[in-house]
This record gives sequence, C-alpha cells and structure tokens, in this order.
Amino acid sequence: MRKKVKNSLFIILGSAILSFGLVYFNMENNLADGGFTGITLILYFVFQFNPAISNLLLNIPLFFIGWKILGRTTFIYTLIGTFSVSLFLELFQRVQLIHIPLRDDMTLAALFAGVFIGVGLGIVFRYGGTTGGVDIIAKLGFRYLGWSMGKTMFIFDAAVITSSLIYLNYREAMYTLVAVFIAAKVIDFIQQGAYSAKASFIISDHSKAIAEAIAKEMDRGATLLKGKGSFTNSEREVLYCVVGRNELIRLKTLVEKIDPHAFVTVNDVQDVIGEGFTLDENKQPLEH
Repeated sequence: MRKKVKNSLFIILGSAILSFGLVYFNMENNLADGGFTGITLILYFVFQFNPAISNLLLNIPLFFIGWKILGRTTFIYTLIGTFSVSLFLELFQRVQLIHIPLRDDMTLAALFAGVFIGVGLGIVFRYGGTTGGVDIIAKLGFRYLGWSMGKTMFIFDAAVITSSLIYLNYREAMYTLVAVFIAAKVIDFIQQGAYSAKASFIISDHSKAIAEAIAKEMDRGATLLKGKGSFTNSEREVLYCVVGRNELIRLKTLVEKIDPHAFVTVNDVQDVIGEGFTLDENKQPLEH
C-alpha cells in the first residue's frame, strides 16, 4: 500500500509537470504535440475547446474498451494520470503562475516544451502510470493486430502532428518536431537513467582473485561463469560484474593491477534492479 501511494503521488506530480509544459509553452507558443494531448491542442487552437475537458472526453471511452487489458493496478494508475492531467490543465489555465514571452525565441519555447513534457511523462511512466490515450490504443493494437506498441504509437503520433498542420505554419511545425524529439530523449533518460550502470566481462587466469578484490575493495558482487575458448578449446572462467558508471575506472584499475593481460569488455546497462543499486544489503529499498 505504501508503494502504491508513493507511485500515485509521483504520477500526480508528473501529470502536473506535463500540464504545466502544455499550458505555458505549447499553448502559449502555438506548438503542437503527439498523442491525445496533440488532439486536445488541435481542438483548442481550431475550435477553442478547453483541453481539460477534451482530454477527458477523448479518454473516457477508451477506459471502457481497454480496462481489461491494462490490469487493475495499471488501470487505476491510468485513471489517476488522466484525471490529474485534466485537473492541472484547468488549474494552470485559470491561474497564471508565470508569463514567459517566447514567441520571438521559438528555440527556447521548443526546448522548454520538450523538457517539461518529457520530465512529466517520464515520471508518470517510471512509476507505472500512463496518461491514457495512445498508450491504451497501442496495447489494443498489440493484442488484436499484432502490431508492436512502438509502431502503433509512432503511426498515431505522426498522424496527429501531420493533422496539426491545419493551424501550424512551417516554422511552428519544425519547432514542434524539436520539442517532440527532446521530450522523447528526456523520457528515456528519466526512465532508464536513474540506475544506469556498466557491465563488464573479464577473462583472466586470476578471475577468482579479481572477484575477491572487487568484493573487498569496491563492495560489489561478481559472478563466475563457465566459458570455453573457441580456438584453444580450453575451459576458462568468465567474470561478470555490474558497477556504477562512476566506478568503472576503479574497476579497470583494479583488474589491471591484478592481471595486466586480462581481456575486459564493457557494456552499457540501461537499468539495474537489485542489491547495491535499488536494494541495500538487507534487501530493503534504497532511498534515492
């Protein structure tokens, strides 16, 4: 229950940040967006429909269609995200917290829009929520048509942004693409960046000594895997170790000190869950 409350609060926070970006940067500077938020912006700029209301009207029918495939928890988080977005869209339209005139500097407008939308959606996604809309459509497309979720979302976003050309000029359309690109990168960073790390495979005649040194000097675990050389046909132990990005140099120095001839490869790890990263030695969640 504590985790669900925490997730719900972060989903509300992410929805607030997303709505802030939509109102103060997209709507203020005539920028479009993808997904259902893009449709609400089209309805706002063309027909002056309130985005807070149109967001609910567009999503409510999908709730009845897609609630079975979302699962109970995800469905509740989706409801929280969707209603929170509408609530904050209404609030930020009524209460003018700030005014940043950026119509003469659309580069900054696109950067701000992309960052706020990316941060907002990234937080919502990271804590298990969605804001409804295209996320539900993508799940339906995957289940009943066999389409990948990425493909469905790309097609839908492309169609929405193309439709936005009815009120965008070429300049605003280009800056919209910049904002969407930045938002996508920020979403990836927030979802994957918090616990990203480096994984290393180490082949050495002194693998056990290296493993002991990693445990003693770096307080990190390592796994010894059985391997076999394709040329020599001899069996070797392969050491696998995951460390934080800031620990990589220390790991390489330690390996070189024990065995200067060791063969070492390093790969990016986008997410790590477990002891030393998200759990402490007592298997309890670390506070970040």
